[in-house]
Amino acid sequence: MNSFDSGGTHRPASLRDWLSGEPFTLVMSSGFFSFFAHCGIVSVLEEEGLTPEAIAGSSAGALTGGLWAAGLPAQEISEFYCSMDKAAFWDPAPGPGFLRGRLFRQMLRRMSPAARIEDCRIPVSVSAFDLLRFRVAAMKQGDFADVIYASCAVPFMFRPIRIGRGYFVDGGVADRPGLAGVPPGTRVFYHHIAARSPWRRANSSALRVPERSNMISLVVRDLPRPGPNALELGREAWEMSRAALRQALDRPVTRPVIEVDPTTGSLEPAAGMRGADA
Repeated sequence: MNSFDSGGTHRPASLRDWLSGEPFTLVMSSGFFSFFAHCGIVSVLEEEGLTPEAIAGSSAGALTGGLWAAGLPAQEISEFYCSMDKAAFWDPAPGPGFLRGRLFRQMLRRMSPAARIEDCRIPVSVSAFDLLRFRVAAMKQGDFADVIYASCAVPFMFRPIRIGRGYFVDGGVADRPGLAGVPPGTRVFYHHIAARSPWRRANSSALRVPERSNMISLVVRDLPRPGPNALELGREAWEMSRAALRQALDRPVTRPVIEVDPTTGSLEPAAGMRGADA
């Protein structure tokens, strides 16, 4: 059951109060090219001085969370994302994935202030799927670029990567939320990407906001869906997620899942979601 301490018996605490009251872990879900939206969330947290004690994520969440944990300011991450073009990571070649992924890893090595995941200024855990053991791995050590790439390697789009004795692909395959490396009971602020996915069944459990004790989840309605051929939608997703968190920060928190429509200012609790990218 997803429960949380609202911070008061007479007046429910605001999200800002909840985030600043005690240490929390920031968790961000997978969602194809939704790293733009995640960047909007971390930019507001950074501006407000609401720094998490740890970060976890899967795929798009691992990318933004990893760069921020490594010490790259949110503004630099957003500038990097919004100036990126397809040629920066597009390296097709025959193999078990359309893209080799070398350009992607080179890009990560240029951008990250940390060479290894364990050297990040904020402890970080990213989820990847181990093809040989057929299970999720919560990765907290290793070469930064290789580990983040492993979490982001969408099957058939990017080649799997060998790390140690395993071959890894996108963490969203089996841990879309990115919670695998977060101990039970941890105080969690979770950003859930909710957008229609062409490869998930409408009733797939992966589409739902996960239930977990002591976790508040933020869901932004109707985010645009950037992709390799629609990177220009990324800035709009970034702006919408920023607006949504700004709207949520000073509103009372009465339930653990907050759904925001940044275009209307509507903020309401939500029991479940309509669909999500893998």
